[in-house]
Amino acid sequence: MDVEIIAHRGSSFLAPENTLAAAQLAWQEGADAVEGDFRITKDGHLVCIHDESLKRTAGIDRLVSNCTLDELRTYDVGRWKGEQFAGQNICTLEELLATVPRGKRFFVELKSHGREIVDPVRQALARSSLERAQIVLICLDLATITVVKRAIPECPAYWVVSAQKVSDTFSAWPELQTLLRAKFLNLDGLDLQSIWPIDTTIIRDLKNGGLKLGVWTVDDPAMARLWIDLGVRSITTNRPGWLRNQLRPG
Repeated sequence: MDVEIIAHRGSSFLAPENTLAAAQLAWQEGADAVEGDFRITKDGHLVCIHDESLKRTAGIDRLVSNCTLDELRTYDVGRWKGEQFAGQNICTLEELLATVPRGKRFFVELKSHGREIVDPVRQALARSSLERAQIVLICLDLATITVVKRAIPECPAYWVVSAQKVSDTFSAWPELQTLLRAKFLNLDGLDLQSIWPIDTTIIRDLKNGGLKLGVWTVDDPAMARLWIDLGVRSITTNRPGWLRNQLRPG
């Protein structure tokens, strides 16, 4: 199976998302890469959490951007998933990069946007022994990922593209020329939301345009096979070990 299986926020179906426990479980399950979401703390650290607020995962109604790293360390972001995960703390980008095995990759999704993200990313990468090709920088905001790629050209960079809502029951692909802007801006690829009706023409044109393609978030083996047949390079899933087993021949 010539496709990269990326663990979405770690093995987040079984473990609390964006924690060391989720990342370590993903590696144990044989994931090719782990993806995590990162925000800047009040004192300039990159920490792994999806939401702006701590309310969902820690039960604390505080914004990450208003907290220092030391304060964030005091909160439990594992117990909500199960008592066996109690005591899991918010971790830094450096700590997660340190878990990456040889030959694997880590996808850094930047949830804080703007030029202010560049220096914290640089500082975290400077403290990592990983090869830069193992660290993939991704973001939903095209302007942010363009600035980051320009500042840190040695790391692959992908624009994360979400579906455009047309109605309550239908979502549409962005215009092809909009998607191809990524190539003109020297980005390496696109990470496409998987909920669109698959448009084989657009996929072909994007590949012909020199962009590497991934999809997120896919927990359905039949859908994963459709994307693999179209030649996507990576599939992001909440269930990396399970999905890999489902996709094995026979």
